[in-house]
Amino acid sequence: MTTRILTGITTTGTPHLGNYAGAIRPAVVASQRSDVDSFYFLADYHALIKCDDPLRIQRSRLEIAATWLASGLDVNRVTFYRQSDIPEIPQLAWLLTCVAAKGLLNRAHAYKASVDKNVEAGEDPDAGVTMGLYSYPVLMAADILMFNANKVPVGRDQIQHVEMARDIGQRFNHLFGSRKEFFVMPEALIEEGVATLPGLDGRKMSKSYDNTIPLFSSSKELKTAISRIVTDSRAPGEAKDPDQSHLFTLFQAFATPDQASQLRNELLAGLGWGEAKQRLCDLLDSELGEARERYHQLIQRPDDLEDILLAGAEKARKVAVPFLGELREAVGLRSFRDQVQSVDTAKKKAAKSARFVSFRDDDGRFRFRLLAADGEQLLLSHGFVDGKAAGAMSKHLQQGGEVDVRLSENGYTLWVDAQCIAESPSYTDAAARDTAVDALRLALQPQGE
Repeated sequence: MTTRILTGITTTGTPHLGNYAGAIRPAVVASQRSDVDSFYFLADYHALIKCDDPLRIQRSRLEIAATWLASGLDVNRVTFYRQSDIPEIPQLAWLLTCVAAKGLLNRAHAYKASVDKNVEAGEDPDAGVTMGLYSYPVLMAADILMFNANKVPVGRDQIQHVEMARDIGQRFNHLFGSRKEFFVMPEALIEEGVATLPGLDGRKMSKSYDNTIPLFSSSKELKTAISRIVTDSRAPGEAKDPDQSHLFTLFQAFATPDQASQLRNELLAGLGWGEAKQRLCDLLDSELGEARERYHQLIQRPDDLEDILLAGAEKARKVAVPFLGELREAVGLRSFRDQVQSVDTAKKKAAKSARFVSFRDDDGRFRFRLLAADGEQLLLSHGFVDGKAAGAMSKHLQQGGEVDVRLSENGYTLWVDAQCIAESPSYTDAAARDTAVDALRLALQPQGE
């Protein structure tokens, strides 16, 4: 069974170590599995929520696209695109907005944090809160549900958004999925230990906190950034606690188990923070050196990056366009032309279907005929004294009730509960009889089968 994995990075800044360890690296590794169908994107609509600097967003899109490719993403194995190149995503976001509960969005972490900050400052709770920020979880749900992702690699702070996507998708399925469930329920995928890396100040590494270490910095820039990592005041020779060290957490995210174990022991034995920082510099230079070179080559070829992303968008839209059509149909946004054609087709089909005709014979008994679509008589019932009995038997046949067809040399009879209730016309040969039996069985199938 193939698992679909989807993740994206917001294009508001230069990619940093946290982006790489928490999203890009595990995504690239997952994309190489034969049982995985990978969708990766640049979340540039999300960027508009956080940033109103067009040049910064444009530069970030370029840098993040180059980062994915430099990190080993094979665009022939995955679907790699810009969010803004898929117009079906904001359309789906509106359909989901119309079923998303306001109370659910009120509980979103980012919105609650903004409200709490305003209240603490004595301002209006919603001061500075845009609808983009408030409805961010709905847009993220559209990103995920548009492609029915099974797994979504995210940091721990983003788990809530995947859960909200599930809630919104379930609500849509409940309201409009009487015939099928449109959305599968996504699950958050966390790589333990490296999903959320600390920044220079110990808080989560984030552009918002200005505490990031750029992923493809030069060796000199990398050393300068690492030198700013906050450590405790313990001097060389004093034992340090690796489990309380942000520096060690960063080292562990890129080291082998043996390398991490060695540094842990040395810190416990009193290794100085300056030497530990140099160890981290050397490790990152070794791990990221080749990718850094590829990154700078790609940055110089923006036309090639554009072609790659547009090809990815075309691939993604082959999934998105027909699926959105199904969703529009489900909520009632249907073409009038299709509706008329559908009605006409139903009428024609009904007109051409086999039918029962009831009548009263000259002897006063009640009978019915079963006529094929072309008007040929397939069956003539025996006479019933009571019209209700004739009607009940006709209804029994129309609803697919159990019957027994018995063949004779030139025709057949129909039996119900060991009673012969109808017989066919006489046919010229067995072949004509068998053809008529096939037509009879088809005509007696319950409607809709």
